[in-house]
Amino acid sequence: MKTFLKTSSLVCICLIALTSMTFKPKRIIFFGDSITQQGVSKNGYVTLIKKSLDSTKYNVIGAGIGGNKVYDLYLRLEDDVLNKKPDLVVIYVGINDVWHKQSSHTGTDYDKYLKFYQALINKIQGVGSKVVLVTPSVVGEKKDGTNELDADLNKYAEGIRQLAAKNNLPVCDLRKVFAEYEAKNNPEDKEKGVLTVDRVHLNDTGNKLVADQLLPLVK
Repeated sequence: MKTFLKTSSLVCICLIALTSMTFKPKRIIFFGDSITQQGVSKNGYVTLIKKSLDSTKYNVIGAGIGGNKVYDLYLRLEDDVLNKKPDLVVIYVGINDVWHKQSSHTGTDYDKYLKFYQALINKIQGVGSKVVLVTPSVVGEKKDGTNELDADLNKYAEGIRQLAAKNNLPVCDLRKVFAEYEAKNNPEDKEKGVLTVDRVHLNDTGNKLVADQLLPLVK
């Protein structure tokens, strides 16, 4: 009888442990700037992704702060990401690194951008979390490379693609996706109003486009 009770107790403990392991939701953190900060709003891309996933299987967190550049993400990585023990981190940063070089002369030089970005990857992978990279999208929606910062954005986006290849990581190439969308859906060559409200921050269509691109990569 005692042996039976011990065996039953052991089985119960094993089942409880197995159940806990099986139903632990996958924690996803979207790490970025104001685009991600706004992404947690009602129609934001983070919210749309969250709604598309089973809440019992996924724990979706937005960790965006307006004005952030890649080194800002590095400085708050420990508190805002690593301490939350994510299973997956989506890094979406680069617009301010390019844009602020022009607007306030506080952007990030290309070489430093890539070094900080690689450091983010190393630290996140160092705690066992997976990483998805995202190329910077737009500062202005005109087609055919006619926005003032298109050349720089193309350069920085290519740097992200190379980092993804070097580290064998998935990449959501929003730079390419946005360009293709504008080519088909911006016949008047508007500088805003197609995917953005102000040339940078996403409108409802832009948020849905980003959510649709990222969703398959975070499941």
